[in-house]
Amino acid sequence: MSEPRTSPRMLGIYLNDHLAGATAGMELARRAAREHRRSPFGGELEDLAVQIMEDRAALLSLMADLEVPVRRYKVYGGWLGEKAARLKPNGRLQRRAGLSSVVELESLRIGVEGKAMLWHSLLAATGEDTRLDPDRLTELLTRARRQRELLESLHDGAATTMFTPDRAESREAVVGS
Repeated sequence: MSEPRTSPRMLGIYLNDHLAGATAGMELARRAAREHRRSPFGGELEDLAVQIMEDRAALLSLMADLEVPVRRYKVYGGWLGEKAARLKPNGRLQRRAGLSSVVELESLRIGVEGKAMLWHSLLAATGEDTRLDPDRLTELLTRARRQRELLESLHDGAATTMFTPDRAESREAVVGS
């Protein structure tokens, strides 16, 4: 069994930073799924939200396996950051706007990209640290890539609907109910 050569301190910072991002992403995915539950892509967002919650749980499990303590202040920071992002102006005072959906899908995509890079980085380190399971990391990376493709497709549809003149009837589907 090879000894881990990664600095435990640096690994802890890295994983806790990703945990903060995963917390924000999980909150955003759950909210997006809830907001769009009656839209044509509500089921896809619900499935995505479940996967993102599972991915966060996988990260917590990995941290436990690596004996990396969870830094609660970072988790709370991620949670609070997602809540604060809701305050952004969207062109409407009391209702959601289609623009909110476009920006949320972009934010989810950025989060999924970051998560994919996490799994990719850890996969690259499996030769140096036998505590890392390459099969599990490959599975997580593959899932992140599928999530990225789904988000790209949803975003393209939302952006096209939002920014194409004379598509008012479709905009309500983007806004959600």
